[in-house]
Amino acid sequence: MRNPGTTRGGRAAAIVPVRKPLPIAAAVAVALSAVLVAGCDSAGSGSTGTGASGSEITLTVGDYGTFGYKQAGLFDAYMREHPGITIVEHTVEQETDYYPALQTHLASGSGLDDIQAVEVGRIAQVVKKQADRFVDLGTADGVDKNAFLPWKSQQATTADGRTIGLGTDIGPMAICYRKDLFQQAGLPTDREEVARLWQGDWAKFVETGKQYQAKAPAGTFFTDSAGGLFNAVVSSSTTQYDDGGGRLDYKNSPSVKGAWALATGAVQAGISAGLKQFDTPWYQAFANSGFATVACPSWMTAIVADKSGSANKGKWDIAGAPAPGNWGGSFLTVPKAGKHRKEAEALAAWLTAPAQQARVFTTVGNLPSTSGALSRPEVQNARLDFFGDTPTGQIYAATAQSIRPTVIGEWDGLVKDTLTNGALLSIEQHQSDPAKAWSNAVKEIDDKVGD
Repeated sequence: MRNPGTTRGGRAAAIVPVRKPLPIAAAVAVALSAVLVAGCDSAGSGSTGTGASGSEITLTVGDYGTFGYKQAGLFDAYMREHPGITIVEHTVEQETDYYPALQTHLASGSGLDDIQAVEVGRIAQVVKKQADRFVDLGTADGVDKNAFLPWKSQQATTADGRTIGLGTDIGPMAICYRKDLFQQAGLPTDREEVARLWQGDWAKFVETGKQYQAKAPAGTFFTDSAGGLFNAVVSSSTTQYDDGGGRLDYKNSPSVKGAWALATGAVQAGISAGLKQFDTPWYQAFANSGFATVACPSWMTAIVADKSGSANKGKWDIAGAPAPGNWGGSFLTVPKAGKHRKEAEALAAWLTAPAQQARVFTTVGNLPSTSGALSRPEVQNARLDFFGDTPTGQIYAATAQSIRPTVIGEWDGLVKDTLTNGALLSIEQHQSDPAKAWSNAVKEIDDKVGD
């Protein structure tokens, strides 16, 4: 996943197959049956349900936001199939709170969960500096490295071929937009017509925002935040914060320069609501109809649905983004300091297998990172009930095929957070001078990277 800012928050409304909705009780029974069958097929032989001494064990899973395992019933299904194992999930809403705590536990070698999630913006740092503290999951029972999209798997693989993380999801982008607000502002509402407004150019997205703002319904803005726009633009480029060799080079990056110009231009044009993503006022603005668009990687649909509330059901739709890109996605790792490594390896392998990834997508919208899951009918034909007849699965699965690999560096998460939640937010909320805000951000990043 998202991941949001670098986190994914919120609970999701269920995604159901497009073809013929089942009654709720029947749907639950079918879904549970599928999960249990998948458990038999995918779990492998790495876990017996008990520890080496035959005693019952508890496996802990540390993550952030919404990974969807509990919501999809996967933990319960795994425990039924593995008597003697109890799974306890430790979830932190904000990844920016989760990751520093993970670093503290890694440094001390204590307090670690049996499975620890790592966000894509952090994975290169973990791979380059802390790989020796994690199990090589590429050799674990039940793991098929070839099942994952090649560029996804590569992000968690060391130079000597060790795979320390199994991909959970990816974040192909689209634009979620409010049809009713677009109509009131004199803009088209059909998703294909909307996509043509900005097709191929993020600058056209900003220009559309100016058109919207000229006739905007009172109290509304075209988009939610400059930070969200910045992340979306950078995420749609193959050159982001690093050069081709993985060295930090954000100051000279064309995509960073372009994204900064567009984001600050959006602020100056008054088309952004000036909110901090994944903060309480941002969540509240969904329900209060505060903005008409949000850059919308697949995991964002769960937040839109949850935070907008039932009163806004059917008002949101999904259109193609100006350019294909990937924003977000996470990995499951197994720390060597964990108490139950073999059992944790087996659980991580099972949770990230195609059948389970498909179930998570049809429950919370986190798009699979395995080719097998992306091609499954339940993914291709999925729709999110909150969005009406929008072919959610088709939109995001098709976009996933257009994603071009990009270099992920060890400082990407730090740079992104500093530029979005620091510099751009200060421009939006405190009217900071853009040149001064950039300069301050560069100094902060350089100080931290130099440590």
